[in-house]
Amino acid sequence: MMLKKLLLIVLVCQAFIACSQQKSIVYGDNAAAGKYYDVRGIKLYTEVYGKGKPLLMIHGNGGSINAFEKNIPYFAKKYKVIAVDSRAHGKSTDPRDSLTFEMMADDFAALLDVMHIDSAYVIGWSDGGINALVMAMRHPEKVIKLASTGANLWPDSTALIPSLWKDMEKEYADKKDYHFATSKEKNDRKIFMLDYKEPNIKLSALKAIKCPSLIIAGDHDLIVTTHTVQIAENISNSYLWILPNSGHGTLVEHADEFNKKVDEFFEQPFHKH
Repeated sequence: MMLKKLLLIVLVCQAFIACSQQKSIVYGDNAAAGKYYDVRGIKLYTEVYGKGKPLLMIHGNGGSINAFEKNIPYFAKKYKVIAVDSRAHGKSTDPRDSLTFEMMADDFAALLDVMHIDSAYVIGWSDGGINALVMAMRHPEKVIKLASTGANLWPDSTALIPSLWKDMEKEYADKKDYHFATSKEKNDRKIFMLDYKEPNIKLSALKAIKCPSLIIAGDHDLIVTTHTVQIAENISNSYLWILPNSGHGTLVEHADEFNKKVDEFFEQPFHKH
């Protein structure tokens, strides 16, 4: 009896330690999983978790790998998760003054090459969702399936909710003649201008996307719902998923449901409706 009790205590302690270790992981700042890769003249910071089929995760504007803290543990159980800080974000510094979605999509394709990965599943959120679409357009052989949440094709009040676009126009005007001195100020302005000026993707250009695509948004997203519908309608092999009671952070606000649904989409054969 005493032996059983001791064994139970040991098992509880092990479970507690394992749980503590998992909780102690700071995604985006985990030296054990992190590595820099030389990609197209810059150093892209990545963290890799799990084993299995490659799954690339791309965060949004001003974000980092940490945006996926509620998603990485789930997917790492069966995928080789490649979480990356985009150019000019997180630990992936980029001193140059130009930044485009095409440039970033090319980075991700080149990263897979450097990592000796032929192709990957892709999850992109916000700007990362745009990157997922652009990557599938420019490097179709690299994307097996993609899940894009909160993406837009152009920057105006028909794609972004009018209140957000109004704030962005004010931000642009207020600092139009401002002298950005520090590297942080310059970088912040660069990534702001990315969303203010871009993307500029025609609906017809989405025909280039051949891989099965899950197009996602919240029902009160920062992206106008009809715009998300247009994206899905113009990708030949796509499903549309509008999450009820969700804002822009679908994969954070409804992490369990998001993870399960995207995983099912990746796992199951695609069927056109």
